[in-house]
Amino acid sequence: MMSREKIRLFVDAALGEGQSVDLTREQAHYLFGVMRLGQGARVALFNGHAGEWTAEVAEAGKRGGRLAVLGQSAPQLDPPDLWLIFAPIKKARTDFIVEKAAEMGAARIMPVQTAFTNSERIRQDRLQAHAVEAAEQCGGTFVPAVEELQRLDRLLEGWPDDRQIMFCDEALVGAREVLGAAGGGKWAILIGPEGGFSDSERKRLQAMPQAHAVSLGPRILRADTAAVAALTLWQSTRGDW
Repeated sequence: MMSREKIRLFVDAALGEGQSVDLTREQAHYLFGVMRLGQGARVALFNGHAGEWTAEVAEAGKRGGRLAVLGQSAPQLDPPDLWLIFAPIKKARTDFIVEKAAEMGAARIMPVQTAFTNSERIRQDRLQAHAVEAAEQCGGTFVPAVEELQRLDRLLEGWPDDRQIMFCDEALVGAREVLGAAGGGKWAILIGPEGGFSDSERKRLQAMPQAHAVSLGPRILRADTAAVAALTLWQSTRGDW
């Protein structure tokens, strides 16, 4: 294995020793305009499924460039099979949730519309870009997919039998004991909106054998704080930490 470089870039290209990677205009601006790299400089590349690779700048330009792949610097590390489902909130705080979910090992990020969701639309492409940036910065080799906004009731209609749900309910107490006792390797964390779940949503979840209601403590958390707390709790109890 080669040593790992500090500057990391996600690329939509095959990676292997001796291959070349053409840069987009935005990537070239970042490497050569922002980071001031020149020909011969080295960067780390990953594509989400082939690990991390060291590459050298072969051509540097204002509108593009080319990297030559030298060798692998880290193996592929995939997260646990964990989904994060959350109701979008204000723009900056939704961005925060997506970034932290990518950093903390969510395999899939799913915004949902609930009865009390304040935001009725998202920019899926922008949120996906935030997930990519988070993976670049945290040293990960996996980028979770960010899905389009969908209604929670429709998502639950087709819920798979083999995936457990940890849904965070401020009306309850205890969490670690619930997670430790539940089975299954496939999980999802569901964070409600700032107004909480509606009575019908709570009843529907409580009726599902795969759903496990938990509390995140005696204080009511903001939605973005709750997402980080829930991911931390799950990862420390059932994940790869």
